[in-house]
Amino acid sequence: MSETSELEAEQGRPAPRPAVAASIWALEHAQDFVTVAVGVVLIVLAATLAVSGVVGFVEDVRSHTMATAAINLLDRVLLVLILVEIVHTVVLSLRAHRLAAQPFIVVGLVAVIRRILFLLSNEHTIPPTELGLLLGMVVAFVAAYLAVSYFERPDAEALPVPAAPDQEDPGQAGNTSPTGRVEA
Repeated sequence: MSETSELEAEQGRPAPRPAVAASIWALEHAQDFVTVAVGVVLIVLAATLAVSGVVGFVEDVRSHTMATAAINLLDRVLLVLILVEIVHTVVLSLRAHRLAAQPFIVVGLVAVIRRILFLLSNEHTIPPTELGLLLGMVVAFVAAYLAVSYFERPDAEALPVPAAPDQEDPGQAGNTSPTGRVEA
């Protein structure tokens, strides 16, 4: 019996049939391929938007005020930041094969801040209900980020406790330096 089937037998699950296992393998690799393709497309889009933003900034400086040019550039830069955060989420998903919540929360927070800055930069009046809703969303995203950060941190009990520098391990050969390194 192989290690995988022994482990599954211990957990009370039957071993998958060879056809099912092959299908799962194919689907996982296809998912990875699609995820990498999406990441590449997002990087190309972010780079294109960054270049377009700089070109647009130069054109806006010539034809509009510096404030208008800066606002348009800030809008593009924040959009690029959103795309980069999504790519970061894609990379984390590829590494861990699980979805992380924090990058999505950051993307939402940046998107709301982008909208607030866009509304505040316009010369039109902003409905107080919309501004209040956006500010409430900022508070909700920050609270969600803090909650996720708190609950996803590793347990203190699971981390190894380093030995005190003045206590030498009897199994160590040589002298311990003040930095904790063993010297021969």
